[in-house]
Amino acid sequence: MTVKTNVNVEAQAIEAKKASKKLMVLSTEERNEALLHLADVLEREYETILAANEKDLEAGREKGFTEAFMDRLSLSKERISDFAQGLRDVSKLEDPTGQVLSDWTLENDLRVEKVTVPLGVIGMIYEARPNVTVDATGLALKSGNAIVLKGGSNAINSNAAIVEVMHKGLAETKVPKEAVQFIASTDRAATNELFTMKEHIDVLIPRGGGKLIQAVVENATVPVLETGVGNCHIYIDKAADVEKAINILVNAKTDRPAVCNAAETLIVHKDWLAENREALVKALQENDIQVHGDEHVLDVLPGSVPAGEEDWANEYLSTDIAVKSVDDVLEAIEHIETYGTKHSEAIVTEDEEAAQKFFALVDAAALYHNASTRFTDGGALGFGAEIGISTQKLHARGPMGLPALTTIKFLMKGTGQIR
Repeated sequence: MTVKTNVNVEAQAIEAKKASKKLMVLSTEERNEALLHLADVLEREYETILAANEKDLEAGREKGFTEAFMDRLSLSKERISDFAQGLRDVSKLEDPTGQVLSDWTLENDLRVEKVTVPLGVIGMIYEARPNVTVDATGLALKSGNAIVLKGGSNAINSNAAIVEVMHKGLAETKVPKEAVQFIASTDRAATNELFTMKEHIDVLIPRGGGKLIQAVVENATVPVLETGVGNCHIYIDKAADVEKAINILVNAKTDRPAVCNAAETLIVHKDWLAENREALVKALQENDIQVHGDEHVLDVLPGSVPAGEEDWANEYLSTDIAVKSVDDVLEAIEHIETYGTKHSEAIVTEDEEAAQKFFALVDAAALYHNASTRFTDGGALGFGAEIGISTQKLHARGPMGLPALTTIKFLMKGTGQIR
């Protein structure tokens, strides 16, 4: 697939809409067969994808992209095999469409069924994560939806190659290749045009940084399933077990620092900090975690640098962390309310009352008691691949798997009833 300077976004959206009608009448088995075939083709054609990815990596090196950004952009044979396995895993999941959620019969014997159906056409706008191209396509096709993909310009060659390979695979299945559209342009106008395709696109899903998500939410006339950036907090309470607290903090901060469910802020009770300072300092130093702390933290944790206002809201995507000291759980909750992004928040404590207060008062898609925020992930929670993590409250919230890509219809079955 050639990268283009101008594209006809509306024509592609129309093609996707037509293909969505064909998708809706395919059986679950036919859609699953297509996913399994796509997995095989992706693994077979990995060299084509890696050659295209190298073009993006070279451009990234020239532009001086950060190590974290380059990691998200980089592909390998192993990562492509992971994409393929993700499609196989999705094929094994229950079909989210055609589910009868409830049914009843009126007094006049009119039968009513509330059933799940595909959304129709999904517009996916995302940044430099080529894996999203495969994950989003797999989830869309499994749930009977067509998809229009608009990836970031920094991964344009990688995404174009992936879609070209998938088109080759779909041509050998019952699923029309037109069900997967890729806007092969780096022109920002193409993205803006997608925002307004309300007659052809049923929902937009932005996945990436805060600026991208904000631009979609503020400018789109198409309904948006809003995903969020992850300024996630770990609160270590006065009654926290030391070993649990250290292990959870280190995992949430260092396992994969560049992902949205990594911890960016540590909130720590001053009494716990006074009692367990040495253990915390040892863990921070061993894992090369740079602390940006408040005045109390600067006095207690050696090597800390002063935290400014921007640090409390920062998504570092690195091994830097902001550290805030507090006097109680309510002060911790207030800090999260001020700076959190409603993504994932955790409390570490053996005090059940404090944990329940945290669960009741913190407004976020995912809350944890004595566990790492790294579990806010569709795969980790058993959804298969995810299309994003919603931080809004309507339709879907948290990791969005297959059920989030459906809507409902009411089906009424009568014998001639009139009103």
